Amino acid sequence: MAPVTSLASTVDQRIADALSAALPEAGSADPLLRRSDRADYQANGILALAKKLKGNPRELAAQVVSSLPATDSDGLIKEIEVSGPGFLNITVTDRAIIETLAARAADDRLGVPHAERTGTTAIDYAQPNVAKEMHVGHLRSAVIGAAMVEILEFMGEKVIRRHHIGDWGTQFGMLIQYLIEHPHELDHQSGDGGTGADTDAIDGETAMSNLNRLYKASRAVFDSDEEFKARSRDRVVALQAGEKETLDLWQRFVDESKIYFHSVFDKLDMEIQDPDIVGESGYNHMLEETCRILEETGVAVRSEGALCVFFDDVKGPDGNQVPLIVKKTNGGYGYAATDLSAIRDRVQNLRATTLLYVVDARQSLHFKMVFETARRAGWLNDEVKAVQLAFGTVLGKDGKPFKTREGETVRLEDLLDEAVERATAVVREKAEKAGLGEQEITENGRYVGIGAVKYADLSTSAVRDYKFDLDQMVSLHGDTSVYLQYAYARIQSILRKAGDAKAVAHPELTLAPAERALGLHVDQFGEVLAEVATGYEPHKLAAYLYQLASLYTTFYDQCHVLSDENAPELVENRLFLCDITARTLRQGLSLLGIRAPERL
Repeated sequence: MAPVTSLASTVDQRIADALSAALPEAGSADPLLRRSDRADYQANGILALAKKLKGNPRELAAQVVSSLPATDSDGLIKEIEVSGPGFLNITVTDRAIIETLAARAADDRLGVPHAERTGTTAIDYAQPNVAKEMHVGHLRSAVIGAAMVEILEFMGEKVIRRHHIGDWGTQFGMLIQYLIEHPHELDHQSGDGGTGADTDAIDGETAMSNLNRLYKASRAVFDSDEEFKARSRDRVVALQAGEKETLDLWQRFVDESKIYFHSVFDKLDMEIQDPDIVGESGYNHMLEETCRILEETGVAVRSEGALCVFFDDVKGPDGNQVPLIVKKTNGGYGYAATDLSAIRDRVQNLRATTLLYVVDARQSLHFKMVFETARRAGWLNDEVKAVQLAFGTVLGKDGKPFKTREGETVRLEDLLDEAVERATAVVREKAEKAGLGEQEITENGRYVGIGAVKYADLSTSAVRDYKFDLDQMVSLHGDTSVYLQYAYARIQSILRKAGDAKAVAHPELTLAPAERALGLHVDQFGEVLAEVATGYEPHKLAAYLYQLASLYTTFYDQCHVLSDENAPELVENRLFLCDITARTLRQGLSLLGIRAPERL
């Protein structure tokens, strides 16, 4: 199927043609069309045009109207009037609404076109640390990143996923040295008599329990024994040099951590593939060359023994420039060296045209300096861009960073388990009326709980902080995913009850106000997705879906679908509106990583 042109685009083009015909001296003027409360659409571009042409805007607007074909001559525009200082209020025909929706319904993609310009986006998201538990701070990168992956792919972009895990550095020298000096811990670690980690036999909880125990034990020795601390640092050198015993033990930490990562991402209903996990270690072999290129090209300079990049607009409280340190005085590499090497790899080897980083807003300065350094080195340019999709902090109900009562960071697994528990209770309350069995209650409880967590995150502009309130998240009322999921399930219930009645579009019928409002909103789906993909703003898709569910609720209340008093063609047309609304809801929720149960 060919993409379907939205009513807004069709009307916009019609008004633009009328502008050119009535006012050829204006050139190709933009009608500035938008949705309106006064009509279906309002064009207010004539005001700016009148100023440019030094004319009366109402008179110019009247000229444009007279240049249009007689209203409804081709079944598009029902009414057009000049309003206020020169606005055009435009109402489309009921036929145009239903015919456009029917064209959408005939397409698996709901008529949504691919983006006009597509490329390859490497997206860096969901970045946990090896040998450490995932906490609430890891939630936003994972959820926002996964949604953007789905949206970009749906719009035709080639997407390369990258999970830049923390798997390199001083802490591994400490952990490995501890295991070497406490060989009995190897048996305890692997559970297989010390012959090697039997990763298939370890679940995520056991893996993290092992890692936590080792981390705490090695940290205690590291903090109290200076000689052990020195040996640990030597072990880091051995790790960087690729010494076999050291590297084998490091690999075991990574493998066991991945088991844990996968268990958490499974709870998040999010698929993470091993080939997409390329941590800090994946760029280790590139670090020296990155530094050499930067120094030879003059992008980086030596300062007090360190290799640095300076910026005129980045200064400390004392007024002195704060550099990006690529290589430390002691020869060690900073995070910048790894991040710059990752850029080289993603641009030169993966051929990415966009690098998208879903990273905490508190790292904005670091990435601003990294991106500018990469531009100076020529790795980023007019054809290749890097963007930080910065996100804010998850707050508790008190508006402070979300912590446990003991002041510790909340474990992500605990948070997800509680969300599912709360949601399951909500689903169970409605289960008898919906005819749900225990298995369906459990399954839907998971979908609702995880959906609630994701939606609360995604419905807030990423850069803003948001309050984590599970009571509100699993509420059936207000702007929650549960409200959207129940709207979808309600439609499915109606479609099941319809029996032999089919969902068929009837363009000849007159639409009620609630039907018109619903149909016009459904038609905006593709335009919203284009805006979301271009601006990396998934909260706009969430807002669209909430309004869609709200408009459906109004339609449901005001326009009885299966009433015996309705003519058969009216029943079919309303079933058609139900069906295309449900498909749009399901597709939109899917792009946000949220399931839509058929029954709730």
